[in-house]
Amino acid sequence: MIRYSLKCNDGHSFDSWFNSAQAFDRLQGGGLLTCAVCGSADVRKAIMAPRIAAGEASRRDAPPAAPQGSGPRNSPQQTPAPHPAAVATSASPDRARLRADAAATPMEKAVAELRRTLEKHSQDVGRDFPREARRIHEGEAPARMIHGEARIEDARSLIEDGIEIAPLPFVPRRKLS
Repeated sequence: MIRYSLKCNDGHSFDSWFNSAQAFDRLQGGGLLTCAVCGSADVRKAIMAPRIAAGEASRRDAPPAAPQGSGPRNSPQQTPAPHPAAVATSASPDRARLRADAAATPMEKAVAELRRTLEKHSQDVGRDFPREARRIHEGEAPARMIHGEARIEDARSLIEDGIEIAPLPFVPRRKLS
């Protein structure tokens, strides 16, 4: 997994995880990467400092590492990688994922409200999302709001067939536990 700092054409900054640099390029090239704040499809990588592994000499001179469970919540060893279906997270992914109901920034509050509304008014079909979305589109299942997970190939196929879908800016709750 690779984490990129991203920025849209309106200047909104956010982070996102990708399986690889090629996965980022495919999503961006396919128009499937959108801003977590405004939904703009004009998203590009922002300048970010690289993480450089310290050599043996640096490790000997460095202070001892903090034990697991201490230090900032977004330290590299504690940041869990989100599910690949998640397209974008806020600039503080741990706080957004772990404290959605106690969000601090306006963006986190908006994402938390979106999650509450979605969970209240739609059915979670999990990994059956592509099949169920297609069944609804073709009139084989009752029309209703659904949400779930889809591989990028399945999402692209649904879009190409005229089935309206959108990525969600959060990880499903069942993936957080």
